Amino acid sequence: MANGKLIIFSAPSGSGKTTIVRYLLQHLPQLAFSISATSRAPRGTEQNGVDYYFLTEEDFRQRIKDQAFLEYEQVYKGAFYGTLKSEVERLWAQGKHVIFDIDVEGGLNLKHHFGKNALAVFVKIPNMNELERRLRDRGTDSNEKILERLSKADKEMRRAEEFDEILLNDNLEGACEKALTLVQKFLPA
Repeated sequence: MANGKLIIFSAPSGSGKTTIVRYLLQHLPQLAFSISATSRAPRGTEQNGVDYYFLTEEDFRQRIKDQAFLEYEQVYKGAFYGTLKSEVERLWAQGKHVIFDIDVEGGLNLKHHFGKNALAVFVKIPNMNELERRLRDRGTDSNEKILERLSKADKEMRRAEEFDEILLNDNLEGACEKALTLVQKFLPA
């Protein structure tokens, strides 16, 4: 692999990390988004090859056997997520630094693998009530799925200190600006 940098944004689902990553992609043309692979079904208007690489569970398991992933995990029952080696190599070959919008465990796995070549940022929500409100306002998940996400978020919040930076998202505009400053400091001039 080339010597590009990795920018990792991790947080519980509903924290605003996707919005922050989109903001950074608009403001830093040297970044390119790493599309994760998943075995879950598309939600809403999600498109294959744009939002995720949607794989069958069987195909995902075969790629695990083939060692095609930098990292992967079963995030929820029947729902695998992972970062394909080929995706990062493709973006580095374009001369880009790679930015990730990834769950906490996956983000830490990438950070451990790439060390100082990766900046790992944990996006922290003000509190669990705010997270629940955000998840419900999205309107994409069942009540059962929301409760599952909240349970997982409680565990993920305890891992925040393992990241290079903790970014509080109590004001989205301010969080985006702080994220931009963090990333600009990390990337080569």
